[in-house]
Amino acid sequence: MDILANSQCIEVFFSWLKILVFLISFGDYKVREMLGRSSILLSRNGTFMPEHLGQNALAMIGNLCFTFFVIGVLIFTIIAATYEPEDPLFHPSTKITTFLTSNSNATFKSDDSVVKTVVGAEIEESNVAETQDCSGKVDEPINCRDPEVFHLLMRAAIEKFKDMHFYRFGKPVSGNNDSSCHMAWRFRPKEGKAAAFYKDYRSFSIVRLENCTLSVVSIGDYHSGGNARKRKRKGKDKDKEGFEKVPAKIERNPIALPEVGETVNDALPVVESEVSFSQGKYLLYSGGGDRCKSMHQYLWSFMCMLGEAEYLNRTLVMDLSVCLSKIYTSPGSDEEGKDFRFYFDFEHLKDSAAVLDQTQFWSDWSQWQQKDGLSLHLVEDVRVTPMKLAGVKDTLIMRKFGSVEPDNYWYRVCEGETESVIQRPWHMIWKSRRLLDVASAIASRMNWDFDAVHVERGEKARNKELWPNLDRDTSPEALLETLQDKVEDGRNLYVATNEPDTSFFDPLKDKYSTHFLDEYKDLWDQNSDWYAEMTKLNNGNPVEFDGYMRISVDTEVFLRGKKQIQTFNDLTKDCKDGVNTCTPTS
Repeated sequence: MDILANSQCIEVFFSWLKILVFLISFGDYKVREMLGRSSILLSRNGTFMPEHLGQNALAMIGNLCFTFFVIGVLIFTIIAATYEPEDPLFHPSTKITTFLTSNSNATFKSDDSVVKTVVGAEIEESNVAETQDCSGKVDEPINCRDPEVFHLLMRAAIEKFKDMHFYRFGKPVSGNNDSSCHMAWRFRPKEGKAAAFYKDYRSFSIVRLENCTLSVVSIGDYHSGGNARKRKRKGKDKDKEGFEKVPAKIERNPIALPEVGETVNDALPVVESEVSFSQGKYLLYSGGGDRCKSMHQYLWSFMCMLGEAEYLNRTLVMDLSVCLSKIYTSPGSDEEGKDFRFYFDFEHLKDSAAVLDQTQFWSDWSQWQQKDGLSLHLVEDVRVTPMKLAGVKDTLIMRKFGSVEPDNYWYRVCEGETESVIQRPWHMIWKSRRLLDVASAIASRMNWDFDAVHVERGEKARNKELWPNLDRDTSPEALLETLQDKVEDGRNLYVATNEPDTSFFDPLKDKYSTHFLDEYKDLWDQNSDWYAEMTKLNNGNPVEFDGYMRISVDTEVFLRGKKQIQTFNDLTKDCKDGVNTCTPTS
């Protein structure tokens, strides 16, 4: 224990000692006071009163017991203040590597005969070659379940990925061959604004040297260790099994965060029985003019619908078929038949709220409606507030919207007096974790060590009336001048942009290592995991990586940068929504 710790213990000791002396003195004073009163009573009455003697004796015994109790507390405090546990989980995160390479009596005990190796480091020579002979054993398969292998892989990962805060490591499993092990871990980047927990699983190549030493010779790319990818367990302990806690201090957020890299379970919910369906209460929106509008409007309206369902304590019957606006499609026309799950995390939504697929609902309704006497309450006026519907007893409340825009937009339900009652539950909507995984793969290829700049051009740069300076302020020359004080020369710079011709930014390559979304097309091409999973989700039909997906991934990579430089906050004084629309947060 260092000098500071000793001084603190001494201070605690003397503080308790002062308290103890005071209590003993106070107890002694009370005893003498009671004895004095007994003497006075005896002298006044001239007789001895035994009942007072018993009371005084009990008081003296009580004081003595209290004194012993205080002494016991003092001894316990001294022991607690001076005790240093050996459990490495009590150590700060800065000592992880020290713990993994130490010779202490911690959970993983390092044998002196084992050479300490890390990726990129030279192997230290030891006397093990003189004492151990591994002739004929060098080519034996690696036992990935060996604790020493687990120890080695953790140490190699921590040393290689210095820009990560590791959360938990999974136990290694056998890899693709006898010299390969796969291991998963959960982590968060040390910097960046994206709020999520990430899961990676890598392939480790291991060799056994002639002196029996094991050494990691290479670590595969992001998600290369597919054998370590396990479907998460349901229930309270789903995160515990198979994972080893790392002694790193993690700030726990009371709001749930996406777990990027986990297997996604976005299967449609099914009503278990006729009884459960008939006893339920439902809300359904039919028609409306929100279809084929921008995703921003769709979400604003959808969250109003979800908020009303939550307010009425009803299951939301939702249409999973989405019409993608022409602003996001390559042909430039609206496209029907898109799936809500292409863009958003349906697993999180159904875990957070009561939702049913509309197609499945109508199938169940037609099957049991007449038999069970299920009733429908039809609402055709958006001016009928959710507060007026709170007392409706019918099985289904269906809001039917007309064809006249904008009075048929869903979000009109939440306007007026309803605005202060219905809260849009934004925490229930996350981006698709498959898209987040693509963004994480891009960040991983830059070793999570990059800065990012968002350059919005397109139609806005061509509209000089609303954005008079944007075109000039986002030119390569202007960008170089603005970035010189914000980003160090030679840094990885991710450029998130809607500029279709990325060669426009070639002048930036003289100072930075520039990266663009299209450099990573292999992450969503026909050989990618994303493509395979989306094709399976879409009943065997391939899914295009469309414009809205590109925007989602581009934004998420931008948020993972160590520095984020915004178009309308940092690059230009023009307002995001045009002339004279600037706000403090625009």
